[in-house]
Amino acid sequence: MKKYTYKVIIIVAAFFMVSCGNDDKKATGDSSPAIKVQVHQVTEANNSPFLAVSGKIQSVNSADLSTRMMGYVTKVHVNVGDKVNKGQLLVSINNTDLQAKRAQIEAGIIEATAAFNNAQKDYNRFQSLYADNSASQKELDDIATNFEMAKARLEAAKQMKNEVNAQFAYSNITAPFAGVVTSKTVREGDMANPGQPLVSVEAPGDFEVMAMVPETEISEIENNIEVAVLVKSINKTLKGKLTEVSTSAKNTGGQYLVKIALDKTEANILSGMFVTVQFPVEKKSNFDMVLIPTEVLVTNGQLSGVYTVSQSNTALLRWLRLGRTYGDQVEVLSGLSADEGYIVSAEGKLFNGAKISIQ
Repeated sequence: MKKYTYKVIIIVAAFFMVSCGNDDKKATGDSSPAIKVQVHQVTEANNSPFLAVSGKIQSVNSADLSTRMMGYVTKVHVNVGDKVNKGQLLVSINNTDLQAKRAQIEAGIIEATAAFNNAQKDYNRFQSLYADNSASQKELDDIATNFEMAKARLEAAKQMKNEVNAQFAYSNITAPFAGVVTSKTVREGDMANPGQPLVSVEAPGDFEVMAMVPETEISEIENNIEVAVLVKSINKTLKGKLTEVSTSAKNTGGQYLVKIALDKTEANILSGMFVTVQFPVEKKSNFDMVLIPTEVLVTNGQLSGVYTVSQSNTALLRWLRLGRTYGDQVEVLSGLSADEGYIVSAEGKLFNGAKISIQ
């Protein structure tokens, strides 16, 4: 009897300890502080009857500089943000092999020049002998042939030197125009490959806008029409004129590329700023897109979602089906409706079921 009594006591005690442990964990979980978050309401595209599309500002005159030769970068002479003049040296690439090749070619030119001078003297001498009937026509023809061959070899050697000199230009990357360095992708010691962008340069002052127009509206867009360009980051509206309209959407997913030249302005605009282009034409489609910022998306492999707020004030990860991207926003095809909110920032790590406090 005592053995059974001891077993019952041990089982009861163990059950009591487990129960207490679970209660402690629940109490700890329930007492965890709520994560402070900011919530935005789902916005729809502009309800104006006029067509408005998203775009991005870029410099009219910009260049991504690369090389046609392979070699190690010996020196990068500029940093991002530096102002440069036309012809200024930006990147130096090791050209030891080119120097050796040029020395060989110069030696070949010396040899070809000596052979040419000797052939020219023989040709002039045989012309005099032929005039005095002291040399036959065949002898003169043979000497003339040797002279032309020596002349051709000398010209070929000179052209090889021009080719090497042109290759030297690709070992010293210079600025094609006066501007500002906007990016550099190499450092000293890196291997530069043909076609690889090394430095990007933009000429400040002249800007244009690249925008995408839906296929349902492109038939109404014509060149030279005046448009209004809203720069979102500085909250200013600029004037512009449509200069190019693409007639193909083969590589742009059903949207047509248009280019707008911006008028001169004192506004502090920079390349890469997102804008909204408002056309003076009525839009045909009455469908309003649901848009959210791309920066709030949560990705997991091929899935994209966003954290929303549940009825019990907890974070709820909602997977979405996305459409086209418009600047810094993306179209939501399903998963969110216009009467819902989504979390844009949090003072802590969010997860499904996390307690939140809306600020």
